Amino acid sequence: MSFGEIYQIAGAGMHAQTIRLNTVASNLANSGAAAENPDDAYRALKPVFSTIYNQTQEGKAAGAQVEIAAIVETDAPLDMRYEPDHPFADELGYVAYSNVNTVEEMADMMAASRSFETNVEVMNRARSMQQGLLQLGNK
Repeated sequence: MSFGEIYQIAGAGMHAQTIRLNTVASNLANSGAAAENPDDAYRALKPVFSTIYNQTQEGKAAGAQVEIAAIVETDAPLDMRYEPDHPFADELGYVAYSNVNTVEEMADMMAASRSFETNVEVMNRARSMQQGLLQLGNK
């Protein structure tokens, strides 16, 4: 595996985690959003990842990259709260709020951040190895 492939794989991982952090940010920003109609309520978003295998000339797997296959809405139930005085309350007094679980989103944010940092470290180590090889060539 070449250093270029290492950078490409780590870069794809960083891109995937950036998308993941963006969806978390969107979910947290809309976590308290109320809607007049349950069909219009914000639903939490989740990225779906897929794997792309790199092939060698012999047809063997040489590494794998991640890509974003889709960003989907979760099917968790909406948070229906009894607030009869709210302007968005239905005839029974319930208001539809987003289905965002803030605790789950915060945990997802920490995991995405750690994964991003790991990919940065992979790039730093590969660069350090490249520099070591260049120094060996100068001796």
